[in-house]
Amino acid sequence: MGSDEASAAAARGERLITVPNALSAARLAGVPLFFWLVLVPKADGWAVVVLVCAGLSDWLDGKIARAWNQQSRLGEILDPFADRLYIAATLIALALRSIIPWWLLGLLVGRELVLGAALVVLRGRGYGPPQVNLIGKAATLCLLYAFPLLFLGAHSGGVATAARVIGWAFAIWGTALYWWAAGLYLEQTRRLVRAADVEGGHAPRARRGEESRPR
Repeated sequence: MGSDEASAAAARGERLITVPNALSAARLAGVPLFFWLVLVPKADGWAVVVLVCAGLSDWLDGKIARAWNQQSRLGEILDPFADRLYIAATLIALALRSIIPWWLLGLLVGRELVLGAALVVLRGRGYGPPQVNLIGKAATLCLLYAFPLLFLGAHSGGVATAARVIGWAFAIWGTALYWWAAGLYLEQTRRLVRAADVEGGHAPRARRGEESRPR
């Protein structure tokens, strides 16, 4: 019975075509549209609509995955990749439009480079990527809230001023939480590397892939 359950769970993890994966793929397809809206016609209103739809689909695909039992390994990769791509695309667009300073872009990109190096170390020890923690999720949500508000705040008027103030509050909190989550990931990496070194340089068999679970 245990073997059958394990086989069924493995089969679910290998599924490619699911509703959550389709939502994540649609979210990725919206990135070039967002770039075009921001940089060519400078249609900030429609760009904000794209960001809001991306945020809603991010929330919805996780709900559907759990409610309909449609977790998958592909979804585990697509979901955070789409989040990071939207964050990177929005940061670059905001910096190119001089809405945010370039140092903020460097601060957030630097965090991704640090975690990328940690992931390389984990891969070398036989581990998958660390499981997303609550602080990391909260940081992503703060940044996804901040970006549409900062776009709206780039215009004139009382509403724009309020949007700019609230947007910067979310951006500051999001950046702080982003680096806090990075510290937790690095500590997790340190513990896993130490465990692997005890086992002769590779992840213990029982724990291989343990840190990389479907969403």
